[in-house]
Amino acid sequence: MQEAKNTQRALVRIGFDGRVHKLFRGPEAESRFANEVRVLKYLEARKCPFVPRLLDAHPETLEMITSSCGARVQHITDDRVAEIFAELEKYGVRHDDPFLRNITYRASDGRFCVIDFEFAEILDKSEIAPASSEPEVQHSSAERLEWSGLTHPGRFRPNNEDAFLAMLLDSRGIRYLGKVGNAALEHSDFIFAVSDGMGGERSGEFASRIAVEKITLQLPRQFGLGEERFSAYSDDILRELFNSIHTDLLKLGRFDENCRNMGATLTLAWFRRGRVYFGHIGDSRLYYLPAAGGIQQVSEDHTHVGWLRRNKQVNEREARMHPRKNVLSQALGAGHRYLNPHIGVLDYHPGDQFVLCTDGVTEGLWDRGIEEIVSADVEEGTPTKAQQLVMSAVNESGRDNATAVVIGAL
Repeated sequence: MQEAKNTQRALVRIGFDGRVHKLFRGPEAESRFANEVRVLKYLEARKCPFVPRLLDAHPETLEMITSSCGARVQHITDDRVAEIFAELEKYGVRHDDPFLRNITYRASDGRFCVIDFEFAEILDKSEIAPASSEPEVQHSSAERLEWSGLTHPGRFRPNNEDAFLAMLLDSRGIRYLGKVGNAALEHSDFIFAVSDGMGGERSGEFASRIAVEKITLQLPRQFGLGEERFSAYSDDILRELFNSIHTDLLKLGRFDENCRNMGATLTLAWFRRGRVYFGHIGDSRLYYLPAAGGIQQVSEDHTHVGWLRRNKQVNEREARMHPRKNVLSQALGAGHRYLNPHIGVLDYHPGDQFVLCTDGVTEGLWDRGIEEIVSADVEEGTPTKAQQLVMSAVNESGRDNATAVVIGAL
């Protein structure tokens, strides 16, 4: 392991797997250890996305293991520092040392993060509970998943360059799922994905098929990983998958003239033990619809217009009308040299729903329209939620292939 810090108060080392090992020592080591463990559990329960996640804690040796939050930041304005620590307080924690030295940058999702909570304060005293020796693992109480999926060529294109995948993993291997179904979560993982291919002739169709087939070959061997190891390695597992697909598409483009510059978007959601591990590149999308209501776009469109919208420089209407809304800054293959997929994790609970869709759906439907369709109950014998999304988008626009997968936790 690489040594990152060695002081009288702590020894910090980075493992080969990227996890951070912190050994407390010196004055009040036990109380500092207990406080940091307690604060990180508190922040995880409140789903704070920009702090380390506690993976393990050993009170007998005063060592804790956390996920990495990237590299320390060298230069940032004082106002931005103040904003970051003010945002932390919205999650109920006040940092005792709110300065640049406790801010890092996590390149995987482009976020500034806060570290070192030895003396941090939980603001709601009623929420403080004694620290235990084991980190809490958040488990969903959902017992089943239900899903529906559909892909359609649209009204004007002769072929369909979209593809989607619904797959179950268990100790016996993989099972492809139908367009509609539901199954128990207890002993199984579920992987859903959508991909939008691009390229001349039929190479776009070929590219999206390669993307989803690569998932079925590469990910099942990770099913047997224990929860701690899977949580620690999930970023690497998904990043390796995206890089592998990217490399394959670039190679085909070099050796086959018909495949030159072909590429694909890919949005993937892996449901495992109460969490959704997701990976994304391009302008297909992953939406989260919590049981309490509302809709959130989880994935980040890899377009300049997507960047403008994330930074509140354009609204949804302006983004939809922008002439460069479909110009991708990142995709699998398509001649792109560098790849930086958006990778992350979300908890899910009974009543929560997720939508994966290609841009043919979002071309025809506003976010509000997607929410209205997915939130409504479906009566027996009527079209599924995925069918309603796709056919509504085709009727409204239909200029592109349209694909959607809707997943609900029961």
